Order: sequence, then C-alpha cells, then structure tokens
Amino acid sequence: MGELLAQQAFAVPEARAWYVIARVLDYTATALFLGGSAFVTLLWPAGAGERRTRRLLTVGWVFGLLSTVAGIGLEGVWATQRPIIDAVDWQLLQQVLHLDFGRVWVAKALLWVLAGVVLADLLHRGEDAARSVAWRVGALAIGVGLLRTTGMTGHASDAAEAGITQIADLVHLAGMCLWVGGLAVLLIGVLPRRRAQELAVVVPRYSTLALISVLAVLAAGAVLAWQLVGSVDAVLHSGYGQILLTKLAILLVLLAAAQASKSWVKRRLDLAVVLRGDAATVRPFVYSVAAETVLVLIVLLAAAFLVTASPGR
Repeated sequence: MGELLAQQAFAVPEARAWYVIARVLDYTATALFLGGSAFVTLLWPAGAGERRTRRLLTVGWVFGLLSTVAGIGLEGVWATQRPIIDAVDWQLLQQVLHLDFGRVWVAKALLWVLAGVVLADLLHRGEDAARSVAWRVGALAIGVGLLRTTGMTGHASDAAEAGITQIADLVHLAGMCLWVGGLAVLLIGVLPRRRAQELAVVVPRYSTLALISVLAVLAAGAVLAWQLVGSVDAVLHSGYGQILLTKLAILLVLLAAAQASKSWVKRRLDLAVVLRGDAATVRPFVYSVAAETVLVLIVLLAAAFLVTASPGR
C-alpha cells in the first residue's frame, strides 16, 4: 500500500497491539452479526423475536462499525510509528484515506451503516423479516460485501495467484462466520430457553451447518496457507508460519471440543427432548459449546496477528 505501509516492519509494539485489538473486534463482530443473522435466517427464524439473540446481533453490529472506523486511524499510527492519540489526527487520516486500505475500509464502514438498516428491519418485524425473501437478499448482499472488504485488507490480494487466494479467503471467512456466529446464538439464544421442540429442530440443523463450515474453513485455510507461505521451510522458520502453526494447534483443540458437542447431539439429544430440556441433561452440551466459543476467540486473536505479520518473514 505504498510508502506508508512499508514502514510497518518498524512499527512500535504499542501501535501494533491496538491495531490487533481492533482487528480482533472486527473479526468477532463480523462473525457475530453475519453468522448470527445466518443462523436466524436459515435455522431459527423465530429467534428474530428472542431478546438475547436480538441483543447479540446488535452488539455485533455496534462493534463492527466502531472497530472499522477505529481501524482507519490505528492503521495510520501503526504504519507511521506515531502515538495512539494521533489516530484521530485529520492529516494522518487523510493519508490513510488516499491508500487502497483506507478506501476499502471506508467502503466497509458504509456497508456497516447499511447493515444497520437491515438490523433495524429485523428488530422491527422480527420473524416476518427473517422469513422475507427481500430481507434475505439484502442481508446476503451486505454480508458478502463485508466479507469481501475484510479480505481485501489482508494478505490475500498480495498472493501470486490472487484470484484463487481471494476466493479461498472469502470461503474461509464465510465458514468461520457461520461457525462462530452460530455457536454464539446457540449458546446465548437457544440453549438457555431449554425448549424441547427447539432443541430437537435447531441443534441437529446447526450440527450439520457447523460440519460444512468446518470443512470449508479447513479446505480454504489450506489453500491460503500454501499460497501465502509457499513452502514448508517458511512455515517452520518464519514468524508468520509460527503464528499459523499456533492457530492450527488451537484449531485442532477446537475441533476436539466440536466433536464432543457432536457426540452429545448424537447420543443425548433425544433424551434431552424427552425430558423437556432438563437442565442436568443439557448442561454438558452447554459446557462444550462454551469451550468452543472461548477457543474460537483465541483463533480470531491468532488471525488478527497473522494480518499484521508478513508472510515468509
């Protein structure tokens, strides 16, 4: 992105830390809003009227917009080694806005504003909006835009095979959002209600969606890793590769927790339904989903560090 970004290799740790925080919030908020909206639309339209789910989507939208706006200034202070307070300096912001990064980030902020309109309609009309074709088309268009702009500020556009890498990046982000956002709605919206009929319908549907999402994340992640790093030696001996390996290790632990959840669905869901959502029967599943959610947040932290690291170094 020009001379401004060329200075990032020498950026002060404090500036990088704040930028990583902004990216973690951005990834988390995107997953909560897009994944949560997809969960409600595809698996649980009645959840659009559930108070906790509505709050979760609202939190995702608020932090998505704020982290995007903050990211513009933090990118500037990170690249130029200036104090954090200069993130609101207008001259620095103008410098960033003249870069591709700045223009993409502004476009993403505008998409978050449009996402607010979609959210407002969902909050107003509830299940009717979630089942509406027009609402779903609008939400899908904005969701793809948010995912695409997120990918455009990462390393995917710098790969030799940019087209393949960008497609893989889009699939990777979409899969992660469906997985993470679904976990959050399941944990916060569905499970606390312990309604037998909802558990019988929603949990198996999410289990299938999660499996598809995980496979998409792994396949697309493998393509991204190879395109960006390019060799086993670079994976083993570069800072980027070490972060990538750490992310992979956490992901493997996460998959183990996901398998525990899937086993519960297979062996204990019917009993939970018969017992009308008995708390003691459902509790192990709640703990497993909660563990998955915590591990996912750590994976998102690793992803944010990858964005601020240079592949091959």
